Amino acid sequence: MNTKLIQLSIFSLFIFFTSCTNDDDAVTVTPVSLETKTVTNLYAPQTGGQGQPTAGAFTKFSFSENQIVASDNWDIAFRGTTLIVNGGEAIGLTDEPTRTGDGAVSKVVGTFNTVTTIPDAASFAQDGSGTYAFAEPWYDYNGTTHIITPKAGTIYVVKTHDGKYAKFEILSYYQDAPANPDMTSVSRYYTFKFVYQPNNTTHF
Repeated sequence: MNTKLIQLSIFSLFIFFTSCTNDDDAVTVTPVSLETKTVTNLYAPQTGGQGQPTAGAFTKFSFSENQIVASDNWDIAFRGTTLIVNGGEAIGLTDEPTRTGDGAVSKVVGTFNTVTTIPDAASFAQDGSGTYAFAEPWYDYNGTTHIITPKAGTIYVVKTHDGKYAKFEILSYYQDAPANPDMTSVSRYYTFKFVYQPNNTTHF
């Protein structure tokens, strides 16, 4: 009787652990669904310009938080038409924020939806003394109308301050993103869209 009871107990424990193991095997990790988000009317004022030294605080933005931040956890920052990244060293600009991260930028020619792979590490650049990670202007300037237009087919992949990635495209430099801005349009209000990749993968 005791022997049978012991055998029955052992069999019950075997079934229990087998069931637990099967349950553990059934657990799957659901990939994070990446979402395209749009930021409108991010204000990037400056003082000076038109031949005068520029100054004023940069507007710092965090992709992971999807908002303007006052902390050191920023990824890119805007002032007038100037963009900087939270990585590298100070450029030498008046009022530029301290860089505390490892951010960098890679320019990709294409459309937003076709940029699905994070570029090779060698293509990323950081700010430095007298140099910009955003090495070329992100816009075209019309000397007759004085309108600033984002360059078509220009997508930026940003390595964030903490080593994640985001891709973004600037859509407008004018308040409320008018389809056809003119001399009456209010400038220094960015509209852009982005996708933030929180995982350590090479794809968006």
